[in-house]
Amino acid sequence: MKVINLSSGSDGNLTYIESENSRILVDVGLSCKETQNRLALLGVDGKDIDAIIITHEHNDHIKGVDVLSRKYNIPIYAHEQVWANLYDKLDKVPERDKKIFTESFAINDLKLTPVEVPHDVKCFGYSIEKNEKKISILTDLGHTNERILRSVQGSQLIYLEANHDLSMLKNCEKYPLTLKMRIAGKNGHLSNDASAEFIEELIKTGTKQVVLSHLSTENNTPELAFNYISSKLADKGFVEGESFRIDVALTRPTTLFKLK
Repeated sequence: MKVINLSSGSDGNLTYIESENSRILVDVGLSCKETQNRLALLGVDGKDIDAIIITHEHNDHIKGVDVLSRKYNIPIYAHEQVWANLYDKLDKVPERDKKIFTESFAINDLKLTPVEVPHDVKCFGYSIEKNEKKISILTDLGHTNERILRSVQGSQLIYLEANHDLSMLKNCEKYPLTLKMRIAGKNGHLSNDASAEFIEELIKTGTKQVVLSHLSTENNTPELAFNYISSKLADKGFVEGESFRIDVALTRPTTLFKLK
């Protein structure tokens, strides 16, 4: 499998995954044109995409879904509980391209398993598997728990939210108190601290590569997230660059990972 995040954050989320027989997108939070431009960097055309997988209804995850799907007749997969709030937003998409699931499903040679995560709307992360290889995507969640850990354990690679620095969020003058409380709440977004705690548990289950994702442009920076989380883990005896690696997803295309 190959996987690359082409955009991450509140400006738009887009992840591309490829196997021998499948090419899929997880979320399309960029315009159709920009999505095509970023796929072109990989030598991929919109007509090559087999499916679009949606995590939840927020615009930074579905902005270009409607146009891209209709232009190339790409089926859209979303959990039954997510579709409840997607129908009105994607009402121009033909019914044949609206795919509903409630449990694990397959797209050609890929097995996808939804992982419900706590957010202020119905939201699902995903584990994607082929043979012995497993990757997971967990963004837009306010906290983690044992159920989520069990769902993604064994992932060689995981995209995990590290949305904000607690101090930066607390002191952010642009955000009203209500928004700060929503972000920091149990159904908001993971802080660097919470992300570090979960990564510690992931490492214990064998995860070798973590990509910090969905960073806030106002309340975090790639350098801060990487250094802070690496330091927190080092304090627990887990040194970045030895048994595991940390990367950071940005608003532009970043590292292409290949799982063999």
